[in-house]
Amino acid sequence: MSDTGRFLREFARDPLHTAAIAPSSPALAAAMTASLPDTGDPVVVELGPGTGAFTGAVQERLGGRGRHVAIERHREWAGLLRRRFPRVDVVYADVATLPTVLADRGITSVDAVVSGLPWAAYAPGRGLHAMITDAMTPTGVFTQFAYSWTRWAPPAQRQLADLRAHFGDVVTSPTVWRNLPPAVVHRARQPLTRPPRGVIHPPPR
Repeated sequence: MSDTGRFLREFARDPLHTAAIAPSSPALAAAMTASLPDTGDPVVVELGPGTGAFTGAVQERLGGRGRHVAIERHREWAGLLRRRFPRVDVVYADVATLPTVLADRGITSVDAVVSGLPWAAYAPGRGLHAMITDAMTPTGVFTQFAYSWTRWAPPAQRQLADLRAHFGDVVTSPTVWRNLPPAVVHRARQPLTRPPRGVIHPPPR
């Protein structure tokens, strides 16, 4: 089965969590990974890699450097990713287990997070953006795409507002027209970390 066929089947079965009818294009993958560190040995975490449209671009960008962990909740797609990208640490799990996934691997900080997740993953109460910022280095970068025709829908606006509440710098790219459907990329930097539990910062004087 082609990757497009896999997406169509999963969209028909579970549109809330699949939220796409086709894999992302090379143009969108390039835009999603353009901000990844181009030197050193960065730790990159990919959320919701699907069939690997962004995974391949991350691997190309890293060129054998660093670590690449991909968390996929679909068992069949996780197996497919392991076969296609043997250098990637593919984890079959829900992204809500991100802190545990990192702790199990001895990862204390992440340099970049690339997200192919739908709106549902950022539903109120899940706290996913907080998990991401807690895991990132101060210079880390987070990228999330959004389809242009749904950008102004209330769920997309809530997701973007929550992103801005957790990062000091959020920039939206021009529309990537060479994608089905066209999309934009939100690039977020300056993660705003929370104080440890039990620590209350005094109000400013």
